[in-house]
Formats: sequence, structure tokens, C-alpha cells
Amino acid sequence: MRQAPLKRKSFFVNERALRRAKKALGVATDAEAVRLSVERIAEMEKFWHFMKSSRRSLKPGSLRAP
Repeated sequence: MRQAPLKRKSFFVNERALRRAKKALGVATDAEAVRLSVERIAEMEKFWHFMKSSRRSLKPGSLRAP
């Protein structure tokens, strides 16, 4: 997958939440924690959209792990 270009942003963040995110994600920098958090949220939104749209239409065992 091709990495999208980065854009510089400036915003306020709860320092305690940022420390917890860094620890949970296993990253060293604040920037890594913010980038990875945003990426994971976008991935989860895509996943939940799939789950909602496929509700009651998939048969058990019809999906295989990649």
C-alpha cells in the first residue's frame, strides 16, 4: 500500500490520553501515536460499515482469513 503524503497540523491534545495511546500502540513519539490512532480509527470505521452492511447476509464460514 502506498503511503499518503503527510500534512503538518497543530492542535491541542490531552497529555494523559496521549501517553496512554503511546503505551497502548507501542510507539515512542507523540506524532507516531497520533498518526497511528487516526489510521486505526479510519480502519475501524470501514470495518463497522462492512459489518453493518453485511448483517444477516453472510452465512457461517463464508469468510476466510487472509
